[in-house]
Amino acid sequence: MPISAEDWGAIGLTVQLATVTTLVLLVLATPLAWWLARTRSRWAVVVGAVVSLPLVLPPTVLGFYLLVSLGPLGWGGQFTQWLGIGLLPFTFAGLVVGSVVYSLPFAVQPLQNAFEALGTRPLEVAATLRASPWDTFWHVVLPLCKPGFISAAVLTFAHTIGEFGVVLMLGGNIPDSTRVVSTQIYGHVEALQYTQAHWLSAGMVLFSMAVLLVLGWFNPRGSRLRS
Repeated sequence: MPISAEDWGAIGLTVQLATVTTLVLLVLATPLAWWLARTRSRWAVVVGAVVSLPLVLPPTVLGFYLLVSLGPLGWGGQFTQWLGIGLLPFTFAGLVVGSVVYSLPFAVQPLQNAFEALGTRPLEVAATLRASPWDTFWHVVLPLCKPGFISAAVLTFAHTIGEFGVVLMLGGNIPDSTRVVSTQIYGHVEALQYTQAHWLSAGMVLFSMAVLLVLGWFNPRGSRLRS
């Protein structure tokens, strides 16, 4: 059987990780992208550079520093232990943290582009109609920026599916806990199980192609990321 029970377990965990990461990032990236699109602060350049850092930083470097900071001697690890939730490395929760950090620009930049393209005119019209900021967001910003939200969600989900370096450094390759599709393929290759590796890799290729088609269909111009 080309797809084993372990492979299906890795696929299921990968989808779960991508779903959680996407939902978390949509919540966190929306206000950050709005601020970057609207602010005139001199700090916007610095914040934008920090957000874009995972685009150019080697995943193993990012994973290493996350591992150190979330470890028992790191500030993050000491904080999580103080909260009573223990250490996050080599757990699913740790993978979520790493994925959120690594996929941050893939959520922020499409939203920022959509907010910048929106302009101020729709907001001014909503203000003249005495709409509250909350109503303006839900009934004006969200409908007009829907392609940006779709791009952010699809890119974040797909990028999380394909993670390897951060996942391997921060989560290892623990079955039913941190073993995702990318590390499962790596394990098959190490064990010279090329047939299984081919099946999973081919699935990743088809998934990636589907992602590009979805982005091209919904948002042909807004799906590009700026480096």
